Amino acid sequence: MPIRLHTLAFVLLCLIWGSTWLAIRVLVREVPPFKGAAIRFVIAAAILFLWGALRKSGWPKGERQWNAIVVLSFTMMALPYGLLFWAEQNLSSSMAAVLFSALPLTVSLFTPLMMHRKVPRAAVYAMVIAFGGVLLLLFTTLWTSRPALWGGVAVLGSMVCSAWSTVYAKTRLRDVDPVIATALQLLFGAVGLFWAAWALESHRSTTWSNQAIVALLFLATFGSAMAFAIYYWLLKHMQPYEISSLNLVVPVVAVLEGKLLLLASVPLTMFAAMLIVRTSVRMVLRSEAETQEDNTHHGDTETQSSIGATKLNRRLPKLP
Repeated sequence: MPIRLHTLAFVLLCLIWGSTWLAIRVLVREVPPFKGAAIRFVIAAAILFLWGALRKSGWPKGERQWNAIVVLSFTMMALPYGLLFWAEQNLSSSMAAVLFSALPLTVSLFTPLMMHRKVPRAAVYAMVIAFGGVLLLLFTTLWTSRPALWGGVAVLGSMVCSAWSTVYAKTRLRDVDPVIATALQLLFGAVGLFWAAWALESHRSTTWSNQAIVALLFLATFGSAMAFAIYYWLLKHMQPYEISSLNLVVPVVAVLEGKLLLLASVPLTMFAAMLIVRTSVRMVLRSEAETQEDNTHHGDTETQSSIGATKLNRRLPKLP
């Protein structure tokens, strides 16, 4: 039952975050990016605080937990999403999603450094192949347009920041309620984004069309409030590089939605990159399962050896 629940949550998260790329693209056409991201976070934080109050969620305790929440407010929320919203002014939603799919590889690089835990070699090989597909897309499709190229660089910067934050959250927020922790991060992150909007976007006008409002509400309710609560819950039960592999599935959803709803053209290089990163997700998850089986078998062998040694010691006569 828990495995099925984890799988359902994983699939739901892929569908939600696969749809947010298109919603961001729609929103930033009419609303300045930092302002749009800040309002999204405020609405999402309000929803989560209300949910937390209804379920009587516990608040963070101690300086260590509060420090982690403050750090993640900027490294998981404000900076990555500010960069993503800014990038999609000049970058298609499907392109941004495919570039961001390099996150599992980056997480696998941070994991040994921050958690002192080895990542299965097969998983690393799979994610290196996926990253090769991303580089193919970056240098063949975006190189001809400077605004799009800078947008791609911003997405990769957001991805690196999110990867570090994923491993950091795994080590620091184990005992913190995910609903309240997410609400606090969204609220503090919104403060940073509102400051960026005041400093960099005060001269820009805002148009609130029906499409922009619907996109904002979807991003706040599902893309932030629901998705991050699910994400932090899964992070307690999965390894960082394992959960980050959802970013290998998200581009599939983003590309299909961009093609169907916006009638966006999809270059052949994007199909090639998407196929590469799509096939590597199975290798990543399979390697984790094999590692767990090996650890279990090794543990059982050690236990049996220990029992056998204990019985043998009991049979041997004690030396004076």
